[in-house]
Amino acid sequence: MHPQPESQPQIDATPASPETPADPLTPEVVDLMAALVGVFHKEYDEAASARALTGAQAKVLALLRRGPMPMRQIAQTLSCEPSNITGIVDRLEVRGLVARQADPEDRRVKRVAVTESGAAAAADLRASLNFAREPLAALTPEERLQLRDLLQRMLAGAQRQD
Repeated sequence: MHPQPESQPQIDATPASPETPADPLTPEVVDLMAALVGVFHKEYDEAASARALTGAQAKVLALLRRGPMPMRQIAQTLSCEPSNITGIVDRLEVRGLVARQADPEDRRVKRVAVTESGAAAAADLRASLNFAREPLAALTPEERLQLRDLLQRMLAGAQRQD
């Protein structure tokens, strides 16, 4: 005898708005996302530490993979004070992982660029992260695409609220 499939709860597919209360599933989804973020941060900090980096230093290196950027933009992206970024960049620069350079459009602005050593360290750190590999392997390629698209939509909605 085969077990009966569990019936799925009926869910209102209408997106919640600030004016309408969230469906009962929303708190569960938020809790699951928070748990995933916690696992990611723990593994990220451990991987950074294994490379003699702080989590903040590793985040700056990862951010600079996009290309050189002003220190103020780094601070804004990482939601921290510019003075904190100065200290982080100082320590990365001493290790030869980043270099400061004048902005070609405004020489008063200092941009931070990852060096070849810094790019290698960032790539090594990223390659060592197993956080999502195993859980994502349980999803089909179509499910991963759908998850990516949903996450992009959620992120775009969150950025519009800023």
